[in-house]
Amino acid sequence: MSTAYDVIKPLHGTAFGAAVRLRAPLSQGLPKDLPAVLAEAGGVLVIPGLGEIAAKPELLLALSREFGPEVEDYRYTLTQRSSVHTTVPEIFLVSNMAPVNRAPPKRPEPPLTADGRLPVQYPHRRGWHSDQSYRRPPPDISLFYAVTPVARERGQTLFADGTAAYSALPATLKDKVDRLEGLHCQPGMGRSREAVLSGQVPAEQPPHARSQRQPVVRRHPVTGKPALYLCEWGQMDWVDGPFVGMEPGPHGRGAALLDELMAHYTRPEFVYVHEWTAGDLVVWDNRCTVHAATWYDGDNEQRMMWRTTVRGNPGPLYAGEKRSWVPA
Repeated sequence: MSTAYDVIKPLHGTAFGAAVRLRAPLSQGLPKDLPAVLAEAGGVLVIPGLGEIAAKPELLLALSREFGPEVEDYRYTLTQRSSVHTTVPEIFLVSNMAPVNRAPPKRPEPPLTADGRLPVQYPHRRGWHSDQSYRRPPPDISLFYAVTPVARERGQTLFADGTAAYSALPATLKDKVDRLEGLHCQPGMGRSREAVLSGQVPAEQPPHARSQRQPVVRRHPVTGKPALYLCEWGQMDWVDGPFVGMEPGPHGRGAALLDELMAHYTRPEFVYVHEWTAGDLVVWDNRCTVHAATWYDGDNEQRMMWRTTVRGNPGPLYAGEKRSWVPA
């Protein structure tokens, strides 16, 4: 391992993840071996103190390339141009500021936990997903950088450990999901659980935006460990899914199984809650984690976050596949 940084693990309050503290600025040299640290940590790295990225966004791109051979260019992924960084198009903007104008998640209602916090577990906490799971092959790694975060008690990002969650499943449930496929859908197609429950008519799915099958259990191509791979309300297809070969729809047996799996996946012992400070970078592995955003006061607070996604090693299941999202 490199001597250019210190690794502290696990992350505070959980049993997975690691914090990486660099001994020198990024501009003096990129840290090496971070992909191995990420794998050993179970899929989440927190790297604080990277304030220089805000003034030099190309440093985020350079660091992203340490995690894989291809950093996604958002000019070619059907992304709204207002959400693409003007000088580094590999950076996706997540913000409530103009011109992005992306609203924060809804504020969950109490009950609170014993320490006065809102619970992290599904279904009280909604929005758990893996980035772009509705594409084949899906992306490997995401990097999320805080340019302008909001107050630390709001606008957090939650991460759940899919490897530990799978390991803790009862044997009967493991047997049920080991060969099961989920049906993942691009948001905005009228196929989310909320859309179906509200009676919304699903949109026609063009070939490059059709729902995609994904295994419910993925074996990580680096560690070899199996992990749960599924989302909940927003990125599963609730018209023909959420699971292939099971009763579809929001009231069927497939829905009951998804609710059971997501409640298990997001149990507090599997979850890390990140409180953002300006200059923080969090790196996560979409192949073995899910994440969710929390509420902040979008009427009175401004937030700007930058994200990159990295591709290149989705595992042998996807070897040689044409990208599903590329128009014919």
